[in-house]
Amino acid sequence: MKSMQRVVPIVVLALVLSACGGGAGDSAGGSIRVYTSVTQDTVDAVVEAFGREYPDATVEVFRAPTGELTARIAAELREGGLRADVLWLTDPLSMQRYDADGLLASWRPTNLEAVPEAYRTETFFGTRLLNMVIVRGADVDPGPERWEDLTDPAYRGRVAIPDPGFAGSAFAALAYFALGDGDLDYYRRLAENGVVEVRSPGEVVSGVADGRFAVGMSLDKIVRGAVGKGSPVTLVWPEPGAIAIYSPIAVVAESPQRPTAEAFADFVLSVPAQEAIAATGWEPIRADVDWPHRGPQVGVDWREAFDRQDDLLREYRAVLGG
Repeated sequence: MKSMQRVVPIVVLALVLSACGGGAGDSAGGSIRVYTSVTQDTVDAVVEAFGREYPDATVEVFRAPTGELTARIAAELREGGLRADVLWLTDPLSMQRYDADGLLASWRPTNLEAVPEAYRTETFFGTRLLNMVIVRGADVDPGPERWEDLTDPAYRGRVAIPDPGFAGSAFAALAYFALGDGDLDYYRRLAENGVVEVRSPGEVVSGVADGRFAVGMSLDKIVRGAVGKGSPVTLVWPEPGAIAIYSPIAVVAESPQRPTAEAFADFVLSVPAQEAIAATGWEPIRADVDWPHRGPQVGVDWREAFDRQDDLLREYRAVLGG
């Protein structure tokens, strides 16, 4: 996840030079620009797989954390127009603002039916799932089993949560609890229990690993990655479920390379691309692609969350005292 928080944006020019594909691949060529906040290893794996299917296409990838990518897009719009052909973002909240501004194309990918209805609209489509889960220290006993357990006085002053104003996944958690309860009662109880806000989900995991915190909220991939490196943390898949955040892709309406842009976005939903996504540690959006870590999930009403974003963040700051 550190790669998602780099201060300096990363630009990768991926010249797609590989064996010839067939079918739709024959009509896709030329150069497209993909603007993304998805982790670099995942983007690289998908672009490489795309190259095996579309040998005549060139994909230029600009990758940056969400905040910096948003700033770049805003600057380009002020200067005369968005220069991206495809947007591949971390969460639907980020994408909805561009949909509301009329920047996204309405179209139907050939792989559309593989994407659950909850994770697609007429202009953008889920590509992978990020799951907000609980992380605890390996020596924390008893450990939490439910989201509600983070308000237990047993963990007073030792619970960490990421900043929902910085991390889209943290805002998903805020939206889930606030919209589900009708208010911020859960966060009030966290605050009363001495919860500590850190910047990102990765910082939650590192804080639990070094003993600053006993438990916290983070993303499943980050926790599994830390466990794989021998970090003294444990992933807890909480009841009633992990908070699922889908990572959407969209084609820019004014793209001069619409056929190739659509081919790329459609390919990301295909089995080969979904297998590449799974191989980099993220849950694929397709249920027919193997993923051994699936568990119960709860969702967010993203439309309502988008409409109430400013209010929810303002209320959250009032509760946390920020």
